[in-house]
Amino acid sequence: MSETSALSLPSQAAAPRRSSWMLSPYALPAHALRIAARCALPLIIWFSLGRLVRWGLLLLAATLSHGSWYQARLIVVVFLFTLVVMTSLATTVGMLYVIRDALMETRARREADEGRETLLGALNRTALVFAGIYMTWGFVLEDVREFWNLDVFRQPDAVLVDALARRENTVMDGLSSLDVKVSLVAMGVAYLVKTFFGRRHDAGNGRFSGILATFGELAFVFYGINATVTAVGARSDWIGSRAVVAGWHDWVGKVEASVPGWKPFWDFAGEVWPYVIDALAAPLAWLTVGILVYGAYAEDTRTTIRGTRLERAAVHIERTHSLTRRALTKLTAGWTERWIPLLNSLRLTARGGAPLFGLFALCYVGLHIGGDYLGRAGRYLVASDKPYFWFVTDVPVDFVKDLAVTTLSMCLIAATFDLAASRDRLSR
Repeated sequence: MSETSALSLPSQAAAPRRSSWMLSPYALPAHALRIAARCALPLIIWFSLGRLVRWGLLLLAATLSHGSWYQARLIVVVFLFTLVVMTSLATTVGMLYVIRDALMETRARREADEGRETLLGALNRTALVFAGIYMTWGFVLEDVREFWNLDVFRQPDAVLVDALARRENTVMDGLSSLDVKVSLVAMGVAYLVKTFFGRRHDAGNGRFSGILATFGELAFVFYGINATVTAVGARSDWIGSRAVVAGWHDWVGKVEASVPGWKPFWDFAGEVWPYVIDALAAPLAWLTVGILVYGAYAEDTRTTIRGTRLERAAVHIERTHSLTRRALTKLTAGWTERWIPLLNSLRLTARGGAPLFGLFALCYVGLHIGGDYLGRAGRYLVASDKPYFWFVTDVPVDFVKDLAVTTLSMCLIAATFDLAASRDRLSR
């Protein structure tokens, strides 16, 4: 008996050491790989189905963007493009959702009889914030480029043929050639949809209210792009000649001439800022989506500033007149939609420790750099001396690269949330 007791002591002491290592921020890469190994099949299925549906919608939109009844076709094209973004939403949420069972935080919640939620519930809660992040941080530009590429390669000689036949060419114009009047009518309908279902979502009514409100929000933006482009193009010369704009340019020129180092500083900042966005803001934006899918997130400003000095300032603002509050809301709407979700996500992640977020950002950037090298290696391996053979080989190479990068990125997001939430749960 004494020998048995003596032998059991090391194993009992090893369990806490294993547990502490699993919760260490430096275990993030290993935890992400462990999740990827456990959930590889459902992740591959979700990604493949999402890409197939997305490609089918883009091809259908590119095909319909040419022919008779052109304006009616463009209404359908923009509608289909809205569905493309919604497909990206469903794919992202689905990939994060199937990882839930591999997380320590999920098991802890279920032991406490909480955190049981359907995929539809996670999708409905995530939709509006996902749309805001997807649009404000420019992730939608990848879908636009994919639409242009499909439209060009569907008929590579269309530009030359139409030029020789002296016909109007509509290649790559499917998302921006809608008539202004038609755009305004479509915007009005989309605005009614997003307002109605947005209010139902805010009141907690309707299983699909968040999804439909997001669809209305995206449709409103995409239909509005056509009217905005036309209006800006018609007024660009007028705006550039206004006294305020001209005075601003003159003032900037005087500052550059009188302040030493002003221009080099802003040139340097302009060169560095894109790298800051790619290395910090983009990972944090996707981490925000992951935190929202797993139900540990509130997107309002009050949650972000709670416990800080800004909360006392917010109390004073709430005591002001209703017109003042509405004006401040309008003025800060763009800033809050862009930064508040990220700040809240950063605050929640910071509870897991600064090394956790730093390692997450480093791994995220490393994954995408590695994905670029993987794509380049794939093109070298399938290179051929046959002309235009890359039309065929680039598609599977890009698919494999995107599959590897996206799958591991989702696992990395889930692992980061899992470690942060588990450490916060133990600390409380």
